[in-house]
This record gives sequence, C-alpha cells and structure tokens, in this order.
Amino acid sequence: MLLKNVIGQEHAKKGLLDMYQSGHLPHALLLVGEEGYGGLPLAWAFIQYVLCEQKLATDACGICPNCSKISKWEHADVHLSFPSIKLSSDKKNLSKYHIDSFKEFVAQTPYGTCYDWLQFIDADNKQGNISKDECDEIIHQMSLKSYEGGLKVQVIWLPEYLGKEGNRLLKLIEEPPADTLFVLIANNKEEVMPTIVSRTQVIPLVPIPAKQLYEELIQKGVADPSAAAQIAQIAKGSYGEALHLAKQLDNDLFTDLRNWFNALFAKKGADIVSFVEEYAKKGREQQKNFLHYVIAILEQAIKARYVPENHLSLPASEKQFVVKLAGMQLQIDQLQQMIKEINDTQYAIERNAHSKTQLHALSISLQFIIQNRKWMGSLY
Repeated sequence: MLLKNVIGQEHAKKGLLDMYQSGHLPHALLLVGEEGYGGLPLAWAFIQYVLCEQKLATDACGICPNCSKISKWEHADVHLSFPSIKLSSDKKNLSKYHIDSFKEFVAQTPYGTCYDWLQFIDADNKQGNISKDECDEIIHQMSLKSYEGGLKVQVIWLPEYLGKEGNRLLKLIEEPPADTLFVLIANNKEEVMPTIVSRTQVIPLVPIPAKQLYEELIQKGVADPSAAAQIAQIAKGSYGEALHLAKQLDNDLFTDLRNWFNALFAKKGADIVSFVEEYAKKGREQQKNFLHYVIAILEQAIKARYVPENHLSLPASEKQFVVKLAGMQLQIDQLQQMIKEINDTQYAIERNAHSKTQLHALSISLQFIIQNRKWMGSLY
C-alpha cells in the first residue's frame, strides 16, 4: 500500500511525513478516524514508507524487498494485533491464529469495519476482543530482537477492544525497547483507555470529501455516475460506507427527492400521502439513507447561496435542482430548520419509531417551514 493510494487524509499524510523526515517520529502513534476513513490503509502505507529501502520524497518506492514484504503484510518485524475470537476451547485467543484470514480480509476490504471482519471469519454472535493473552504476546514479541536488524513495528487495529487488558501494555508503550514503533488505529478515541491515549501522538483523520468519494467510485467501476454522486453525498466521508451503499442502493434517490419536494411545495396532499405510503414500506436503512441524502442536498442549496454554480460538486440534474431550490427565496434559517427536522426524523427512525408516522409528521413540518416562500413554481 502506497500513501498515494490512500483516499484523502492529505493533512494526516503530511503530518506523518513531516515527523519522520524531521527525525521527530514518536515511538507510539494513534490514528483516530471513524469507520471507513482509512485508518488501516494509512497505517499500512506509512509503515511501508518508514521501512522502505529506497524512499521517494513523499512515498515508498513500492519495489524494494521491504516494500514487497509489507505490501503483503509478510515483513517479519511488523506484528499485527486485532479483535479476534477463540477458535476452540483449548486454544488461546490470539491474533496469530487468524493472521492469514486477516491478511485476506485487508487485501479485499482495506476500508472494512470490525463487524465486516467478524463476519468474514464467521464469528456468528461472538464478540471480538483483544485478549489478555494477546497483550502478553505483544509484550513477548516486542522483547525479541529484530529479525531483519531494523525497526520493529507493532500494529494494534481497534485498541477500543483491549478493554482493561490494555493496562498490561502501558509500561511497554511508555518505555518501549529501542527501535520500536507502535501504530494504533482507533475509530473512537473516547473508547480507548485514557492512559494509552496519553502515551501516544494522536493523528486525527477527517471525512473524505464527497468529490474524492465520487471519483473513487467511478474509477473503481463501483457505481455509475448518477449513483456515485448520490452515494458520495450520503456516505458521511466514509469510503467503507460508500462501498456498502453501492451494494444496497436500488432506487434513484434524486427522483424520489424531487417528487416529494414538488408535492410539498405545491401542497399536493395526495402525492405526499403516496410518497409516505411508499417509503414506509422500505427498510429502515433505505429510509435513513434517503433522509441523509435530502440533508446533503439542502446543505448544497445553502452553499449555492454563497458560491458560483460551478463550485457545486453535483451531476447536472441535481445541480439544476439545487440552484432552483436556492433561488426560491427560502431564508437560510428555513433551510437549516428543514435540516433539523429531517435529522430528528432520521434519529427517531434509527431508534425504531414508527416510520410511517414519522415521515408523515415530517412532511407536515416541512410544509409549515416552506409555506412563506415567495416563488410558487415547480421544482421540475
């Protein structure tokens, strides 16, 4: 994995490179970003850069022996720990018993989640964790000499799963042997033991811009331009979520949004009821995805008040819709209130509220918000 192949995270990449090149690389890093932001690919690429024998200015060479080994997670001095399950009652819960499966999983799904990983190894309803025995294994591995005479690296994917067992690693992380690097990758810093966090240099990851998600989906052939544009708007900056959505999106969100809003603005009661009835039949995930997409479009409408049309990263049909919506003389606070109402509905549906009732109430609320608009045209 090369740094140039990691989607987004340019600020984090630059920070890591600057620390290394200035000779101030800490002995313990904690990369923190939500699922699908690319924490594991970034860690993978940075470790390859650090151990590369023929470094370029901003990336590994990709062809030296170390690069070849690390690209397959086969370097003898790079150790992996991650949430796992016991394979049998007579075996300890150790990552090394799952290492081949994990390498295959990462090769196929570098932006995958812990849930994806546990599904990959058929964990059923078992909870994955990083066990006491795994902590002892980490301590043992880091006490040994480097196999190849250079830096030893310990990767811990999702230290949230250490729980109280993380106490065993505190002294090692604080005072590691010479030429040792710890790289921890977390989704939520608040769920990592504070005493571990305080012993690391935190590298925050940010949502991947929608434009980059769109381009990646198109380049990889995951979705057609129209679907990719919709997915990029609702994936919340997560490439993992974007891939997940690409598999399950089976309807045109833009058409649904346009029909619903046209009914709301034109006060077509029968059409509103028809929309609510139709969407109430869909699964909760589809309902939530649609509402998130509507929020993204409304946010673009607010943006359209301040920037030229060519600064809107949307397909032509959606851009035309957004520009028209922005020109309907709705006040900014009205658009913001619409977003709040939709957010509240999304949350209620997530909490298993009756979706038909929620969507009907939302439609009424949105009508109240927009009833003072001055322009009475159609959004078609």
